[in-house]
Amino acid sequence: MPPAAVPPVGARIRQARTAKGVSLRALARDVGVSASLVSQIETGKSQPSVSTLYAITTALGISLESLFDAAESTAAPPLAAASSAAAAPGPVLHALAAFAADPGRRIGPVVTPGEREVLELDSGVVWERLGHVPGTDVDFLQVTYRPGGASSGSGGLMRHAGTEYGCLTSGELILTLGFEEYTLRPGDAVCFESTTPHRYRNDGEEPAVGIWFVFSDT
Repeated sequence: MPPAAVPPVGARIRQARTAKGVSLRALARDVGVSASLVSQIETGKSQPSVSTLYAITTALGISLESLFDAAESTAAPPLAAASSAAAAPGPVLHALAAFAADPGRRIGPVVTPGEREVLELDSGVVWERLGHVPGTDVDFLQVTYRPGGASSGSGGLMRHAGTEYGCLTSGELILTLGFEEYTLRPGDAVCFESTTPHRYRNDGEEPAVGIWFVFSDT
């Protein structure tokens, strides 16, 4: 997949935060990270994980897609003005930008494996987008957890707006959901509100692969 133009994600986070009158320290407290990390994300000096992005957008009451929506580029500083933030975006932000650069673009109706948009995370997780229908707020994904991979690299639980449905097709996956822990095996399916603290991890020696639908309520 050719690299997509990366919008100034940090600048948009800062813009949304200031527009809502939320201080940097208050946002950091709501997300559960340090104010220094939020500052580094806003200035483009640090790349946020997907779980941190979910937490930030949930705390600010905005959608993840709004951070990358090309249609909102006029509301954010131009790319030239944010060159320092976008100078070295890395594969995560490249892929996220491609995922949501044009929410009106249909992906499908048939998507071959070679046409999938791929998001590889440092925590050992790979998201492959399987399709998108304009006007819908749903991520249709094939998710692979490599051995030792987890949805949150820090070990903490994540929560975000929406609901998610998944079915494991191969391997074994551990789901921590609230205070409960479940072992998922091929054929097992899950569904829950994503506001419930949760985390997936693969403690096995082979990849765990499944199909996931994540609906956003933001």
